[in-house]
Amino acid sequence: MASSDKVPVACPASTGEGKEPMGDPTKTTTAMLDKGTAMLQSMKPIKQMSLHVCSFACYSHDPGRQIEVHMYGHRVNQDFLQCAVYDSNSSKAHLIGIEYIVSEKLFQSLSPDEQKLWHSHDYEIQMALLVTPRVPELVAKPELKNLAKSYGKFWCTWQIDRGDRLPLGAPSLMVSPQDVSLGRIKPELVKKRDEEHGISTESLKPSREGIYGPEKKNLIADYWVRFRTGFAIDVVETDMKRTAPFPTAQESRNASWNQLLILRGHGSRRDHELQIVSDDCAHKKVWFLIA
Repeated sequence: MASSDKVPVACPASTGEGKEPMGDPTKTTTAMLDKGTAMLQSMKPIKQMSLHVCSFACYSHDPGRQIEVHMYGHRVNQDFLQCAVYDSNSSKAHLIGIEYIVSEKLFQSLSPDEQKLWHSHDYEIQMALLVTPRVPELVAKPELKNLAKSYGKFWCTWQIDRGDRLPLGAPSLMVSPQDVSLGRIKPELVKKRDEEHGISTESLKPSREGIYGPEKKNLIADYWVRFRTGFAIDVVETDMKRTAPFPTAQESRNASWNQLLILRGHGSRRDHELQIVSDDCAHKKVWFLIA
């Protein structure tokens, strides 16, 4: 079965050439229908997105694999952001995952096992790896100060850097850049990002002075930094619950066999014992109390 830290079984979606997803070009009629429905529908969840940041992320099981990410966030409240993560900011960007961002206060309320899945943001902000494209630093700084004290949980659902042309396998937990050898972003990735967006990471660093991380840095977040242990997901078969949400009449009868049924009727009070044979030939005994 699939695992987030293993190469998927070879198939056209995993071995194709080029970055474009598999599939035929969109038909003109389909494109027209899309434009029409977009005019009629509200798209309210998408319209709530008000924050765009660009940064880098590493795979939890292999920090040497690093990708550029663009996060588009919706502020649910003062302590919680939910973000759609893309591999670029172009109109053809691929949706590669989701990241949830919580304040220090909310993070401290999580269980230790849950905290292991989260990463801090202060280092990548202080080093200007995380930027707000097209927004002046002076305008962005209050938001950057808030983000530097936050924690994120990022699941990558499409390992596009591996060459996958469709989302394959299990989601992979991602971690943020850190000031350790495995957590430092490759210079060529930063250079490529800077050239594409017309920025200079080095020149932005002085403007990040005065931005600090959480008041009390949690020692369980960024788990891999201290324990050199990553996390991966294995897809395994498991028994499923077989109770139907809307049981059939026969299933309802089967479910009531082991229950005491009270029936109202005429005549004297008496107990009746019935032997019932179910569909699987297992004999069940039911008592009917008739009043």
